[in-house]
Amino acid sequence: MPAGIQAWDVRAKKTTKTATAAKRAAKKVTSKPALIEDYGVIGDLQTLALVSRSGSIDWLCWPHFDSPACLAALLGDPDNGRWLITPTARSKSTRRYLPQSLILETTHKIRRGEVTVTDCMPPRNSHSHIVRVVRGVRGAVRMKMELTLRFDYGRIVPWVQRKRNGQWTAICGPHEILLTTPVNLKGKDFATVSEFTVRKGDTVSFVLSHAHSHADGIKTKTARSALAETKRFWKEWCAQSTYKGEWKDEVERSLITLKALTFAPTGAIVAAGTASLPEALGGPRNWDYRYCWLRDATFTLLALVHAGHHAEADAWRRWLIRAVAGSPDLVQIMYTITGEPLHQEWDAVWLKGYSGSAPVRVGNAAAQQVQLDIYGEVLDALYHARRAGLRGSQSSFALETALLERLEKQWHLPDSGIWEVRNDTRHFTYSKVMAWVAFDRGIKMIEEFGLQGPIRRWKNVRTKIHRQVCRNAFHRLVGAFTQSYDSQELDSSALLLPILGFLPIDDPRITSTVAAIEKKLFRNGFLLRYDTRKSKDGLPGGEGVFLLCTFWLVDIYKMQRRHREARELFERLLSLRNDLGLLSEEYDPAAKRMLGNFPQAFSHIGLLNSAFNLSKSSGPAAQRSER
Repeated sequence: MPAGIQAWDVRAKKTTKTATAAKRAAKKVTSKPALIEDYGVIGDLQTLALVSRSGSIDWLCWPHFDSPACLAALLGDPDNGRWLITPTARSKSTRRYLPQSLILETTHKIRRGEVTVTDCMPPRNSHSHIVRVVRGVRGAVRMKMELTLRFDYGRIVPWVQRKRNGQWTAICGPHEILLTTPVNLKGKDFATVSEFTVRKGDTVSFVLSHAHSHADGIKTKTARSALAETKRFWKEWCAQSTYKGEWKDEVERSLITLKALTFAPTGAIVAAGTASLPEALGGPRNWDYRYCWLRDATFTLLALVHAGHHAEADAWRRWLIRAVAGSPDLVQIMYTITGEPLHQEWDAVWLKGYSGSAPVRVGNAAAQQVQLDIYGEVLDALYHARRAGLRGSQSSFALETALLERLEKQWHLPDSGIWEVRNDTRHFTYSKVMAWVAFDRGIKMIEEFGLQGPIRRWKNVRTKIHRQVCRNAFHRLVGAFTQSYDSQELDSSALLLPILGFLPIDDPRITSTVAAIEKKLFRNGFLLRYDTRKSKDGLPGGEGVFLLCTFWLVDIYKMQRRHREARELFERLLSLRNDLGLLSEEYDPAAKRMLGNFPQAFSHIGLLNSAFNLSKSSGPAAQRSER
């Protein structure tokens, strides 16, 4: 939990035991939060930063994705931490990513001048760096820079001091931050600020670097070398892609985004780069997604394999095996980026939340839930890893056998389901289907790869689960597979039944289930996960349409040979991306704005897999549905 507060005021050169003065200063600040879609992303494959259209970095966790944020204005206000570089005069701003890169370029135009601000984070070696370069394009533009560092999710003011060479350092416990720039800096209201003029042809650079305060200093980078290194890395990485189908630019941007959510040292991929962005503005459905869900395994692996990025797919598979290794009784639904279990969720009560959406949650209590579908996701992922020929995948079958032995004892129990409901457990249809998938993939691995296992017993369990689901989950009055046994509530996860191979796409029960979901869960051309306003899922309020579920419907349309509808729906989903090609978790069609954590791996994975399905005769959906 957060520690006490100690600060250093660079103007007055005096220490204070609390941040009272900083809080008083914050009261003078009025700021309207940027829209989620107004953010771009830069990252170094171990963490990422969100950069607003106006030039403010409002979210940064250092040194890693799941570290406490040191810039947290996204979930509070500017005094909770931000780094702003922008013209002093009102400007018109446009932006883009440089081709085949995660280098963000923002152009600010004022009446008598124009500048570009180029932001990037070079892939990390020893230290992490944020590089920001201001270049004069036309006339003269007066610029301002405000750096407000606040550690521990916006709560702790660091000790800041000027070094002899013009660099400024900020120290807080284990963290040391170094700011290197040629412009003159001063302290103001517990922030480091500057104003400077950029004329045509001028270049002004800022490099913010992170290191451990107990180490022997920071190895700095020049802005020029950092930009060149970043360009080279991303160009070489993008060149590895084998995708040749339609929507090449959209696919490439989603692949870059997925790579940006990768923790390079372990191969883990976080669900999103942020915490507690709301699924409905002002509501409590605010979750920390800076962790790795086992549920994402197959979707992620197939997206990477189909794009030709086998090294990342293999690294993800190896992370998966390490994370679940050990006692099958202790398998969790999610893990940290290093493969450690999660144990707690707590509220950062001093943060008001994005657009007033409280509480701000850190950690994720769903990690302690029983969700039986994860066994199917793990077995499905490892089965497809073998089919893709990923090196070393044969050695994991002892682990898979242990997981199936555990599942054999508990598949008949209720659980919390794919959507991690926070009330009573139920017999969720999707969970039972994924238990069927687990045994089905175990059987296939024995049959296709010559592995050894109790195949006759597993076949009996597979048959028993299939019969139970068909008997208890299909509601004849509703005409559909419902969310749980003895329920009339629809759930978009039922769209996965034919994709997973549980029933063929032309089975009448599948046809009627798809029709029922289209009728009841469509909102303005997109799908809800389920109707949260009517559901008893343990939380009040509603949410936006769920982008991944709508991508599933694209895949269903392709399988049903409804090709025109599949393309139209896919193009509609593409139109929801922001100007940089990024997607959040959800969308509000009425307000026409993004909701949920951002950027969301699942949404981009859904985009990738649907693009592959539409472009190929045998895409991921066809491969998973093979029986």
